[in-house]
Amino acid sequence: MSKKDKSDIENEQVESTQAETVEVEEQTIEEKLEAEVKQEKDKFLRLFAEFENYKRRTAKERIELFSTASEDVMKTLLPVLDDFERALTHIEDDKEAEELRKGVLLIYQKLIKTLEQKGLKLMEVNKGDVFNADNHEAITQIPAPTDDMKGKIIDIIEKGYLLGEKVIRFPKVVIGQ
Repeated sequence: MSKKDKSDIENEQVESTQAETVEVEEQTIEEKLEAEVKQEKDKFLRLFAEFENYKRRTAKERIELFSTASEDVMKTLLPVLDDFERALTHIEDDKEAEELRKGVLLIYQKLIKTLEQKGLKLMEVNKGDVFNADNHEAITQIPAPTDDMKGKIIDIIEKGYLLGEKVIRFPKVVIGQ
């Protein structure tokens, strides 16, 4: 073999080694790029999921804010509603004030309808119902007129109201002992 042949073989070996190195580097670059793309895609999906959760949470908070805002207004209007009911019971006794009674009754009914449209509901409580501490507020206990009235509601002092599904005022009742 001549010197040229030896150097040609050596050059070919060096070139093939360099080509293999370049291929390995290209593969590692491709692998690195694929890993980076996978990582960025994962970051994107997580960020998107966080944003969706944020939107849901803010929408829920907004709904709660509106309901609590109306709850405060409803609570302040309940004593006015009670006063209307008291006025109507006293006006009914006076036969001379028939026109006044009609006017007050119309205003009362309009107020009730408006509050019902905003979600206010009257809690149904009747005399003789069984007392439940979760749904009623006992003001006092008196001796029951009969044995079957023990532990039951004898009188309703103040009506209870719901706003949607939430109790904003429990009915105040007198129970039999």
